[in-house]
Amino acid sequence: MIVRNLDECRKTDRFVEAENGNWDSTRLMLAEDNCGFSFNITRIHPGTETHIHYKNHIEAVFCYEGEGEVETIADGKIHTIKAGDMYLLDQHDEHWLRGKEKGMTVACVFSPALTGREVHREDGSYAPADD
Repeated sequence: MIVRNLDECRKTDRFVEAENGNWDSTRLMLAEDNCGFSFNITRIHPGTETHIHYKNHIEAVFCYEGEGEVETIADGKIHTIKAGDMYLLDQHDEHWLRGKEKGMTVACVFSPALTGREVHREDGSYAPADD
């Protein structure tokens, strides 16, 4: 059994901040836990916009605090995300993620699992899990 505390993990290398300052993420479960997926708590900072395109991962996101929006690039559709909403990037959807006035806090599941040190590449993706 694995038990981890969010505040304690934020004091370790499991706490990752975006290079551009748009978000921070605490990686509670990683590939090294051998579960086939990873789980993290991410804070999207207010007034930010991040280009994301997870070509090599599927991500499920549950917002439990605040508000933001996701704009899918293929069709320009904007989805308002607020506490209680979930979205699933099941088609590797290229999108813009925006934090509204107070930002938002989300719980994210990635498959395949993240290692914890990923950075967004120029195209908005993370490298494949086997890289």
